Amino acid sequence: MPEEKFSTTALLSILDSIAPFAMAEPWDNVGLMVGDPGQQVNGILIALDPTEALIHEALSQNLNTILTHHPLIFHPLKTIRSDTPMGRILKTALAHNLSLIACHTNLDLIAAGVSNALAEKIGLHDTRPLTGQEPAAADQSPGFGKIGTLSAPLPSKEFLSRLLTGLNTPGLQLAGPLPETVHTVALCGGSGSDLAETAWSMGAQVYITAEVKHSVARWAEEAGFCVIDAGHYPTEKLIVPILAETLKKTCAARGFTPVITTTAQQDNPMQWVVSDDNKPRFCQPIEPLRKHN
Repeated sequence: MPEEKFSTTALLSILDSIAPFAMAEPWDNVGLMVGDPGQQVNGILIALDPTEALIHEALSQNLNTILTHHPLIFHPLKTIRSDTPMGRILKTALAHNLSLIACHTNLDLIAAGVSNALAEKIGLHDTRPLTGQEPAAADQSPGFGKIGTLSAPLPSKEFLSRLLTGLNTPGLQLAGPLPETVHTVALCGGSGSDLAETAWSMGAQVYITAEVKHSVARWAEEAGFCVIDAGHYPTEKLIVPILAETLKKTCAARGFTPVITTTAQQDNPMQWVVSDDNKPRFCQPIEPLRKHN
């Protein structure tokens, strides 16, 4: 029999087996954003965000497929102008026959998804989702966020140090009092501000997420509950190398061995600036995101 070609359609089928596209929230946009479903995949570049720099990184490596967590096209487009960032990305992708694919809330919701990567990084055990959990085998149930326990309680400063190091971030924002020791932790990678009260009601001592609303920070202060805003990029980037490894193994199981790599260039779009003797000083992450081959 002739060797089966590894088309974009075949890749989408594999991704659907990892993070079913039907699981995505109704307001979301996932799957193939740009490209020909019948095109043969010669290599895949994985990153968190679909950017113009990522397009050129893929082209420089002769990779014709880009897989990101955040979708390129989220809201319906009324115009496509090549003098805008979106227009330039679409123009370049189409001109070079690139395929752009997104796994967004479907990758958030699966048991081994974005929040699980964050939970594993900070050492949580016996985790279950904050939403949609089932009584049995809760750690394998789909849902947004995670709640679990550390193997042993940590003094608050040691816990914060673990978080800063694990997320490779120069800073955190806290609302509400930080417990003297931390044992039960809830989290949600990305924008999880709306789940703060859920985390509190489920018995968490601390809730880690990103883009915390001002009203939620005030609520945490009044409730005596610690909410930590660790940033969108730091709380989600951990899924990138995990997705690459999972995709490699799943492709291999189906007889495909495409080049699969992660971005070596994309980093946090937000920078920390702190006061150093009343002078601004830029803080850099502990180390750059490493390429994963």
